[in-house]
Amino acid sequence: MKRPRLAFLCCALALGPAWGATGRHARFSFSAVVSEARALAKKPYTPSKSIPRFLRRLTYNEYQSIRFIPTKAIWRKQHARFQVQLISPGLYYTTPIQIFTVSNGFSQPVVFHRADFTYPSPALAKRIPPRLGYAGFKLTYPLVGHHRHNQFLVFAGASYFRAVGRPNRFGLSARGIAINTAFPPHEQFPAFEKFWILKPAPGARRIQVDALLNGRSVTGAYRFVIRPGNVTRIRVEARLFFRHRPRVLGIAPLTSMFFYGVGTPRPTGEWRPAVHDSDGLEMVNGDGEWIWRPLIDPPSFQVTSFSLDDPRGFGLVQRDERFVNYEDLNDRYDLRPSAWVIPRGSWGHGRLELVEIPTASETVDNIVSYWVPGFKIRPGREYRFAYRLLFGRASVAKPPGGAVVHTFVGAGRNPGMPCRADRHTLRFIVDFTVPRSGSRLPVQGVVTANPPARVTDVNVIPAHDIGPSHRSFDRLSFLVRVPPGHALELRAFLKDQAHTLTETWSEMLPADAVPPLTQTPGCP
Repeated sequence: MKRPRLAFLCCALALGPAWGATGRHARFSFSAVVSEARALAKKPYTPSKSIPRFLRRLTYNEYQSIRFIPTKAIWRKQHARFQVQLISPGLYYTTPIQIFTVSNGFSQPVVFHRADFTYPSPALAKRIPPRLGYAGFKLTYPLVGHHRHNQFLVFAGASYFRAVGRPNRFGLSARGIAINTAFPPHEQFPAFEKFWILKPAPGARRIQVDALLNGRSVTGAYRFVIRPGNVTRIRVEARLFFRHRPRVLGIAPLTSMFFYGVGTPRPTGEWRPAVHDSDGLEMVNGDGEWIWRPLIDPPSFQVTSFSLDDPRGFGLVQRDERFVNYEDLNDRYDLRPSAWVIPRGSWGHGRLELVEIPTASETVDNIVSYWVPGFKIRPGREYRFAYRLLFGRASVAKPPGGAVVHTFVGAGRNPGMPCRADRHTLRFIVDFTVPRSGSRLPVQGVVTANPPARVTDVNVIPAHDIGPSHRSFDRLSFLVRVPPGHALELRAFLKDQAHTLTETWSEMLPADAVPPLTQTPGCP
C-alpha cells in the first residue's frame, strides 16, 4: 500500500460548505462558472467552516479505514464506462466541497449519504454528521480489461489532482495553481470549492470536469477534458481573476517526491537503491533546446529558476523505470507516472521554477515545479491559460536526441587511487544515450561551469552492449574544482563535428552540498 503522503507545507483546505439533503436541477454552462469566479474575486475572501474536530484528529489508519462502497459509485447502475467514487472528509481533508453531476445540460448536487461508506467502528459511524459532504472524488474507467473499473484520476485537497496511465501506479500530483510556493510562510493553497462532472455519452472515451477555484488571492474557472489510456491526457483551460497580486504565480504546477537516487548518497540504514516519484525536471524552451535537470534532496531550501520564454513543454519525469534500481515490491517506484505539460498558444516571457525542499523521509512531497509569467498581475483583470497535461511513462517527454540516463557525483579522485591533496574537487559522471547513425564521427563533451569553478579532464567514453540488457551509452566524465563557500552551476551536452547529439544536462549544487561530496572515507 502507498505510504501516507504529507504536503511539505501546511495545507489549509479552505473549501466550500457541504450541500444539504435536498437540491434541485439547474441549467449549467461553463460561462456561469466563469461568471461566479469573476463575482467572487470582487468580494473579500471568507474561509469555509471546517469539519468536526474528531474527524480532523483521526489517525492515518483510522481515516484509511473509511471506505467508499464501490457499488454506490455514480452511474454504476447504468454500467457506464466512466464512474465516480466519492471521498470522505477527515484527517488532512478538513472542509467538504460541493459536487454536481450534469446531464442534458442540467446540474444536480450529489447528496452525502453515510450509508455509502464503511467505517472502522459503529461508534465512529454514529458520530458522522448526516450532512457532512465530500472531500473529493475518484474517476474510474476500464483501463485493464472491459469488466474491471480502475481508478485513474483523483481530485482531493485544495487544487490537487493525481492521474495515471494504464501501466502506472499513483505518484506525483498536479495542482490547479501555485501561489507563493517559493515563500513558505506566505504560501497559499487556493481550493476547488465546486465540481461539475458532466455525464459522458454511452461509449464515450472522454469525460469533462469543470471546477470553481477560490483562494485568498485568486479565483478561477477550470475545465478539464480527460481521456484515460496508456497515457492519460487532460486538456486544461483556466480563467483566473485576482483579488490581490501574488508574489509568485505558478501556472501548471506539479508536485513530487525525491528522497534519494541511484547517483546520490543513500541515507544510513536504507537498503533500497533509490526512492523517488520523479528523478528529473525536463523542459523545452522556445528555441527547441531540451534541458534535463536531475533532482536532489538538498541540504537546505533551494529554488532554481530557468528562463523559459514561450515554453514548448516541461514536466517532472520518472526516467528510471527499472525495478532493479528500486527493489521495492510494495511501493513500486518503477511504475510511478511522469507528468508533461504542453502549453497551448503563446505563453510569452517567463521562467520555470524548481523548488527543492529537504526531507527526512519519502512520506513528504518535497519537489515542486511551475511556470511563472513574466508580466505583472493586475487585480480585476481576467487571465487565461490553456495547456495539455499528460500522465504516463517517461516517454511522454521524449527528447528527439540523446537523453541523460544517470548522473553520478563524488570526490574528485579515481577509484582505488590515493587521496587527493585537493579536497575541493568533484568528479561528475553523466551517461547519455546517443542515437546511432551509419557513420560515427568522434564525440566530444561540452561542459561549462559558473566562475570561479573550473572544469578539467573532460572525457567521453563509449560503452556498448553493457550488462544483460545490452545497454549502450556514452559516458561523459569530468572534474570540477569548487572553491570553498561557492555554489556550483553546470551545463553539459555531447556533440560531434557537425551536430549537437543530446539534450542539455543542467546541475545546480548549493554551497552547503559541495563539501560532503568531496569527502572520501578513509582520507585525512
